[in-house]
Amino acid sequence: MAQPNSVVHFSGHEHFRNRLVLSILSGRHVKIDKIRSDDKNPGLRDFEVSLLRLLEKVTNGTIIEISVTGTAILLKPGIIAGGSLQHECPLSRSIGYFLEPIIMLSPFAKKPINLTIKGITTDEHDLSADLLRTVTLPHLQPFGISDGLELRIKKRGAAPNGGGEVQFLCPIIKQVKTLNFVDPGKIKRIRGIAHAVRVNPQFSNRMMEASRSILNRYIPDIYLYSDVYKGEESGKSPGYALTLVAESTTTALHCSEAISEAGVVPEDIALKATRALLSEIEMGGCVDRKHQCLILLMMVLGSEDVGRCRMGEPTPKTIQFLRDIKDFFSTSFKIVLANPSDPECKQLLYSCYGTGYVNTNRTLA
Repeated sequence: MAQPNSVVHFSGHEHFRNRLVLSILSGRHVKIDKIRSDDKNPGLRDFEVSLLRLLEKVTNGTIIEISVTGTAILLKPGIIAGGSLQHECPLSRSIGYFLEPIIMLSPFAKKPINLTIKGITTDEHDLSADLLRTVTLPHLQPFGISDGLELRIKKRGAAPNGGGEVQFLCPIIKQVKTLNFVDPGKIKRIRGIAHAVRVNPQFSNRMMEASRSILNRYIPDIYLYSDVYKGEESGKSPGYALTLVAESTTTALHCSEAISEAGVVPEDIALKATRALLSEIEMGGCVDRKHQCLILLMMVLGSEDVGRCRMGEPTPKTIQFLRDIKDFFSTSFKIVLANPSDPECKQLLYSCYGTGYVNTNRTLA
């Protein structure tokens, strides 16, 4: 492995979060330049600066140098400290943008993390608080991270004014277990959450009816839950959304969601979410596309053994993430067809040798 003090160099603003996470976990300095250098408004956006501030709170001894124009940054990582924290997000991105990197880092902290984060809970760019709670956190269980892992939605906040509040609790672990997840199983049940804030509560019922009209053709075990927040807890803006999760016999999870749009009736939002879920299930595998990076990172950090996971085709984001992992950890994945005898099967088998990452930040009891 390369020397920890050697600088890894990138250009451009894409894949910003993953690169910061890999830098902090590997202990290697990272330099990112040419951040929107050709844009009318060059440099870091407010949500990216806010993320850097959050990473500063979560870690101890991290040094972040930002150039005068904001088009280049240098990050010298410290240790992941954890503890009790609060953070206010800007309204340009939802809470999911900030929580995803924190979920990747928090199992390796010095103290268990208790983070209260405020802002928009659901928007179209990032994972919503519902998806993080029902899909992202259960994905960590096969790696041995489960006791005390929780996400509480205190208040909901729709775009554009937010007003939501979420509490994230995560335990610390010494080492990640090796993953061997190659049997996707058959879909056995579908669960969903329809929420409506500062609009007619009937909207959530209408979304549920429309979604059931399609899903009932495939499977009888469907339970859609209506989540209506009132008063202070409903944030500052009106909005509604439908989140769907399909679970298989081997606990593989596939998810989708659709969010209210101006001039679109709730039934259409429900149909959009339902069709997205069906296409996600069609992709197959044990992990859905939104969580490929999280699973691959945990596989790399696993104990010194071969971890295997069956997934669909990698998204462009995942492909770049695999390249970045090679830069930081010098670990490559072997990717082969999951079922070479079946020409119709598009699923792939990802396998890698874990780095045996041990949480050295942990306070010795």
